[in-house]
Amino acid sequence: MASPSTNDTIEQTVTGLGYDLVDIERTTGGLLRVTIDMPYTPEAEQFINAEDCEKVTRQLQFVLEVEGAEYSRLEVSSPGIDRPLKTEKDFERFLGELIDITLKAPIGVAAVAGSTISANQKKFRGTLERPEQAGNGATTWQIVWSDEPAGKPGQKISKKRTPPPLQAMGFMLDEIQQARLAPVVDFKGRKAKAAKNAPAAEQQPDN
Repeated sequence: MASPSTNDTIEQTVTGLGYDLVDIERTTGGLLRVTIDMPYTPEAEQFINAEDCEKVTRQLQFVLEVEGAEYSRLEVSSPGIDRPLKTEKDFERFLGELIDITLKAPIGVAAVAGSTISANQKKFRGTLERPEQAGNGATTWQIVWSDEPAGKPGQKISKKRTPPPLQAMGFMLDEIQQARLAPVVDFKGRKAKAAKNAPAAEQQPDN
């Protein structure tokens, strides 16, 4: 990870240009990767394009040079279809979406009869919901999924068949090690984010 001061500079620069900072990553090869997104507007959601990435890249190159930040390459990119979810704001934005979460610790309960949940399970995929407020004022979230196996192409499903019950797991944000949108391509909606997201803009610092 970049240093706290560099992180602050990057965040101030990105938000000052009117974008949301999603993530900052520094790799062992000296690559400084900055992920940005458009601010959330439910009425008319917009997507990052190549011009946005180039605009942020140019400004970051300038401010990081002034600060004397060390890096070999700078990459500014859109979040992609597996966008990380890190803040309360992120979870509110993607309510109703299919997400992947990894817990910091195994769920620690006995397996539920008829389900695939086990006591040592940490990774889950399901639809994000927000059922209630916890007693301490913090938000409790949950994901919901079905253990029904995916049907084969062309397979006919009887209308009389009783589907398996939905499974649900509640969690608090501080219990999450990692959360991301499930990388599902759906060209009818998010839903076309895979098609709309632009490639990263990558630059090297001037010597």
